[in-house]
Amino acid sequence: MRRTPAPPAALAALTLAATALTALAAVPPAVSPAVAAEGYTWKNVQIGGGGFVPGIVFSRKERNLVYARTDIGGAYRWDQATRSWTPLLDWVGRDRWGHNGVISMAADPVDADRVYAAVGMYTNDWDPGRGAVLRSADRGRTWQTAALPFKLGGNMPGRGMGERLAVDPHDNRVLYLGAPEGNGLWRSADRGATWSRVTGLTAVGDHADDPSDPSGYGSHRPGVVWVTFDEGTGTAGSPTRTIYVGVADKRNTVYRSTDAGTTWEPVPGAPTGYIAHKGVLDAASRTLYIATSDTAGPYDGSKGDVWKLDTRSGAWTRISPVPSDSADAHFGYSGLTVDRNRPGTLMVATQMSWWPDVVFFRSTDAGRTWTRAWDYSGYPDRSLRYRMDVTATPWLTFGATPAPPETAPKLGWMTESVEIDPFDSDRLMYGTGATLYGTEDLTAWDRGGRFTVRPMVKGLEETAVQDLVSPPSGAPLVSALLDLGGFRHATLDRVPEMMFTRPNFTSGTSLDYAEARPGVMVRAGDFTDADRPADSHVAFSTDGGATWTQGPEPSGVNRGGTVAAGADGANFVWAPGDAGQPVVHATGPDSGWTRATGVPANAVVESDRVNPRRFYALAGGGLHVSADGGRSFTAAATGLPTGRVRFKAVPGAEGEIWVAGDTGLYRSTDAGATFARLPGVTGAVNVGFGKAAPGRTRPAVYLVATVDGQDGLFRSDDTGATWVRVNDDRHRYGNMGDALTGDPRVYGRVYLGTNGRGIVYGDLGGGSPGPAPETGCKAVYRQTGSWSGGHQGEVTVTNTGASPVKGWKVTWTFAAGRTVSASWNARVAQQGTAVTAVHESWNGSLAAGGATSFGFTATGAPAEIAPSCTAG
Repeated sequence: MRRTPAPPAALAALTLAATALTALAAVPPAVSPAVAAEGYTWKNVQIGGGGFVPGIVFSRKERNLVYARTDIGGAYRWDQATRSWTPLLDWVGRDRWGHNGVISMAADPVDADRVYAAVGMYTNDWDPGRGAVLRSADRGRTWQTAALPFKLGGNMPGRGMGERLAVDPHDNRVLYLGAPEGNGLWRSADRGATWSRVTGLTAVGDHADDPSDPSGYGSHRPGVVWVTFDEGTGTAGSPTRTIYVGVADKRNTVYRSTDAGTTWEPVPGAPTGYIAHKGVLDAASRTLYIATSDTAGPYDGSKGDVWKLDTRSGAWTRISPVPSDSADAHFGYSGLTVDRNRPGTLMVATQMSWWPDVVFFRSTDAGRTWTRAWDYSGYPDRSLRYRMDVTATPWLTFGATPAPPETAPKLGWMTESVEIDPFDSDRLMYGTGATLYGTEDLTAWDRGGRFTVRPMVKGLEETAVQDLVSPPSGAPLVSALLDLGGFRHATLDRVPEMMFTRPNFTSGTSLDYAEARPGVMVRAGDFTDADRPADSHVAFSTDGGATWTQGPEPSGVNRGGTVAAGADGANFVWAPGDAGQPVVHATGPDSGWTRATGVPANAVVESDRVNPRRFYALAGGGLHVSADGGRSFTAAATGLPTGRVRFKAVPGAEGEIWVAGDTGLYRSTDAGATFARLPGVTGAVNVGFGKAAPGRTRPAVYLVATVDGQDGLFRSDDTGATWVRVNDDRHRYGNMGDALTGDPRVYGRVYLGTNGRGIVYGDLGGGSPGPAPETGCKAVYRQTGSWSGGHQGEVTVTNTGASPVKGWKVTWTFAAGRTVSASWNARVAQQGTAVTAVHESWNGSLAAGGATSFGFTATGAPAEIAPSCTAG
């Protein structure tokens, strides 16, 4: 769920001179920096699905032309040559983010180049925009928009019904659209350019799963939910005479027009008591099939039936594989499809049968008899007519080892779109709550063999991203995701083996790593505590996220909130997301959590990236700072943004913090005592940092915001003095910015989290297939002596780049009780446990591959350090 950005406004110029110690610094007016543009190459970090695919639409005009729609992640077109999906709505920007919710699609059955999408994400106040019908004459490469006077609900209850958008197969100038919330049926006579209400159909669909839901979600009325044509009642060039529509009304769920949409009536003898999720007309036999359930779905459904109508005689016949009045009935039906090459062959899926699995039913005699994709062979054992092969997306097992009759992976759930290819009886695709599956040997079912089910989801990325970190060593990226928890992305172009488990969060909410010890990580996430009382909502790793451990947690926690790791990995601060839960502090998984003082509950917490004792917490527009590892906080600056705010501390710059919020972008260089507002920036969503540009020492800054009136993703190489836009109008990723970070190892690379299009990353210019070669320098420590109460060490600095460097800086964090007492060949300074060593005038310049060293003595017992080096 996203908000629209704030409108552009004139802003004051940046100044770092503070005029108050506990409030926003005053800044004089100045001219905003100009925004340039820069070419980037964009790709997805490969996950492989990850969300609900409520609709798959095969073209009946052209073989291998297939479209898929998602509830929050846009629409896709199948590419047979690469066996992957091409995203079609990445051009949708934040100003129309709701257009990424696709409630229906239609492939023109006459002109294969034409495709339509009905878009709009929510019908309640979560989405301020209205719906629209998008039309394309080039298979979705470019689109035109027809605005509608009402909202559409691509992510509302009933989104798996349909398809509610349809093109007349005899006159493809004519389209119909079933609308929700009492808006009835709409018609276009000019290929989707303009729309008007069909006044002859007064039925609007009054069903809502929970009419009393005050949020407007459960009380949503799906309305008119599918449209289909009787192709035997028309001729080419004239509108089809007989049209059927499904309505979310348990009293009359199927209506018909026999005069090309002018007048309508309930179909005589139609079944009552359930909602027709699907209506498919087999043109060869002139038979209308419907699949019904007792709720709108897609998460539920406990009763329903399958019926067929002989459209010539008007006779209805119940053909349910398991009738609703059977003692075995515990599901409704959806996922209805017919084989266009084999009249009388059809399939239907359960809606909703989670345990032990979805059931697919298949009939080759128009529903007189059915076989199941699986049967019990003696409980709890099951005999399967299929085999699962998820080697392309191995995490689909969810790391589970369930007891029979359950299996991992499941055949599916929320399977509302099950589609047999109209050109190939062996190919079937179906959507689930986590991926898109398919088979290419379906008719083996009829021969008594097994058909193979595999993910057919390559290129379709639909995760909602909550947080991202890119540490300076180890895996290039670690993610926190809704629904899947999160992943360690060892490579960007390969689907990870498994999401985080033990504990496996329902949704990951926050991540952090220790800047000086990047292998130390912490993550937080959501699940219902009562379901897994032995698990914690926070977990720790010492190997860069490869394995995780957990410890005790405060009582009453169900939501992960935000979490932060101190720069040396010795202290952690956690702000659980449950209302009123206090901010807590720990030193590791086994220490237990103690309540922090001086900080509001539910603050957003971050750590200083240099000083291991300093943490920050932001709540209600006020910053709170801890100088003792998170045990206690004191109030600092006020007047910062409220509401949806993101802030980050800068790697390598002690006390520097950037805050992004609706009112702009703010920067502090004094540990939050004062902030200055950067000029030209409004509606800031998130900020992150990456590797410095060549010849610069300051990290690159990445920003999702409106800069000088232009919305987008920006980079600054000069601490916000100037910005370049790094995305373009083809890559606007409307629901972007909840997560954002640069890569500390690859200059120009930025990782962008979206709410529905997964993780995308951009590379400067032509991009690069993998991590770029490391440039700069490295530092290696060795102990050279020790004595009672002290020790001596040496650090070797090597230029690892391909060109000379003019200077270097080495930093490390000491264990408590160690202090540098003397040094040589470098200027060494220490603040707390943080140590910085800078070259002398005679040893700063190093040729490519060249090396130098410096030494020091220190009080305290010897302790291993992990120095990091920056080339100047």
